[in-house]
Amino acid sequence: MAEDWRRIIATLADPTRRLVYASIVADVAVDIPPKKREKALAALSAAGLIVASGDGFVASETVFAELLTQAPAVTRTGIERFIRDGRIEQYPARPTDRDEVLAWAATQALKPGEVLTERALNERLLAMTDDVASLRRYLVDAGLVVRDAAGSGYSLAG
Repeated sequence: MAEDWRRIIATLADPTRRLVYASIVADVAVDIPPKKREKALAALSAAGLIVASGDGFVASETVFAELLTQAPAVTRTGIERFIRDGRIEQYPARPTDRDEVLAWAATQALKPGEVLTERALNERLLAMTDDVASLRRYLVDAGLVVRDAAGSGYSLAG
């Protein structure tokens, strides 16, 4: 069972099998030579992607759900619990976790000694969140990023 996903992917990697599978899912006819179609149907059936129904085949209603139940649970630790694909998914409730996420964001956005305009900083923060104003404010309030006296430049706290 652990290798079921490999069998399904390998089956669907073949263009003829993929076309036959798509024709069954969409319930449309495709022009494929009978021998090729029979081989494709046998492979799709063996992989559990289709099941016999009356005088033909239908797409399995459960094959993908069953595969998903086999997937191992992903355990994320540290700040990865709050960051996915380089973006802040949620802000932690615990202050120490929140400080770690903000420290990560600050070092992603700014390099030591670098001074950015608000606009430039916003562009970098946009890679991490859609709410750049809040993140910028959190970084300043946490003392991780400082704004110059004129309010036009931002840099890492020294």
